[in-house]
Amino acid sequence: MDSTPAETPRMLPHTWDEARALAYALPEALPAHPVPLAEAMGRILLGDLQALNPMPHYASSAMDGWAVAGSPPWIFAQEGRRLVAGQAIPIVTGGLIPAGAKAVLRSESGQVKNDDDGLPVLVLGSESRPGEPKNGQHIRPVAQEAALAEVLIKSGTTLNPAHISLAALGGSDELHVLGKPMVKLVLTGDEVIASGIPEPGAVRDAFSPLLPAVVTLLGGQVVGLERANDTLESVLAALEESPDNPADVLITTGATGNSSADFLRRAIAAMGGTIHINSIAMRPGHPTLLAELPDGRFLVGLPGNPLAAMVALLSVAAPLLAKLGSAPMPGTFEVPCGTPIKEFQGPTRLMPYRLVYGLASPCAHTDSAMMRGLAAADGIMVVPPHGAKMGETLTAFALPWK
Repeated sequence: MDSTPAETPRMLPHTWDEARALAYALPEALPAHPVPLAEAMGRILLGDLQALNPMPHYASSAMDGWAVAGSPPWIFAQEGRRLVAGQAIPIVTGGLIPAGAKAVLRSESGQVKNDDDGLPVLVLGSESRPGEPKNGQHIRPVAQEAALAEVLIKSGTTLNPAHISLAALGGSDELHVLGKPMVKLVLTGDEVIASGIPEPGAVRDAFSPLLPAVVTLLGGQVVGLERANDTLESVLAALEESPDNPADVLITTGATGNSSADFLRRAIAAMGGTIHINSIAMRPGHPTLLAELPDGRFLVGLPGNPLAAMVALLSVAAPLLAKLGSAPMPGTFEVPCGTPIKEFQGPTRLMPYRLVYGLASPCAHTDSAMMRGLAAADGIMVVPPHGAKMGETLTAFALPWK
């Protein structure tokens, strides 16, 4: 696909549909690779996982008690010897069944007494059940759960903690999984404070509590978070690749405009990057960027206002991360509009909505700098410039936490 140099980006903004499609089409899916079991949670398995050993791989006791051969009373055999009829040996849950043993007698069902010669013998106790122990009772046979090479987990499964444990029991130390995009976050803005009540002219950081969680829900893994001052040197330093935490995607906040305090576009040009999306004909989130750096990393530049940034993240970063992670394009669906929406010349509007009696009604408090409306929303609907009539069907997409 032809790209546009950073110095002369496409001047006309992309439509919302074009931007989503381009963000999904640009990257190649990351290659699959093995990861240790401890890092496999939430990853997608590539290839069926087979048992590398029978499960269990030896006959074991399901109870604390005694391994026995023949009928009672039983004398105690020497450990490590094959049992013959009339012999027993103590055993614990999970213990190796000795050769010759035919059953396990539960500790509650046996009793050790002395015989006429004063030697200890094992007999059935008062709590034993009729016919106990039956042949094979309380013995977990080899391959009871799975035979050697039996498929334990199907290819394409999203791995949960139980899958990880199953893989370990099946003898695996690592799992072959699809690639997962590593993401570094770069937050800009001299006016941003990390905690406390901001003074007039300062604003509270809305992104560091938000973006790592949402990026994770979108299939990425955050490997770094760095703050940059409003200088070209600081932005360039923050965008540098980290050898300790290499990233496939940079997601930045703020500095996407063209003011004297916005250095992201100049930083991309200085690094020799290519801007694929210079802006999007949508509100909020118009000054959203998608660029590619010479080292192969993608950069998603989010506007500095919280709602605008979230709309941009879900419109551009979501399809980009999906493609890198071998996932399908994030889907859309249709909702009936719950109230007339006036014409708005120019851009498409992305409006958080709530479902009221099955109709999608725009939320209040949805200025680009606000988060209250999004916090209460059931989804985001895509409203064309000509507006919408009540009951008209509109395209919508889900919030990743819903």
